Amino acid sequence: QVQLVESGGGLVQPGGSLRLSCVASGSIFSINTMGWYRQAPGKQRELVAAITSGGSTNYADSVKGRFTISRDNAKNTVYLQMSSLKPEDTATYYCKLRALGVDSWGKGTLVTVSS
Repeated sequence: QVQLVESGGGLVQPGGSLRLSCVASGSIFSINTMGWYRQAPGKQRELVAAITSGGSTNYADSVKGRFTISRDNAKNTVYLQMSSLKPEDTATYYCKLRALGVDSWGKGTLVTVSS
């Protein structure tokens, strides 16, 4: 089993920045994809950004140029650097790890963008 623990969420003003972290532990297959998803109240969960163990990335159009995903394979950790935050970025952000066709999810961290 894989356990994922997110951290770094909080309240930030529009235009501000936050850095989310997600640490994975347990039985982790070395070839995997880690990603960040978010879910706002009343909306479906959506992909924000993902990164493979080889470093390939993809982003939702809504965050391109503002968010950067990175990972430290030695620490089994994925990061999401969020800049120029907007009120519409307000959501619970979830970390996901996919390996061998199996998805594991964290419990989420809340990001609130408000003045």
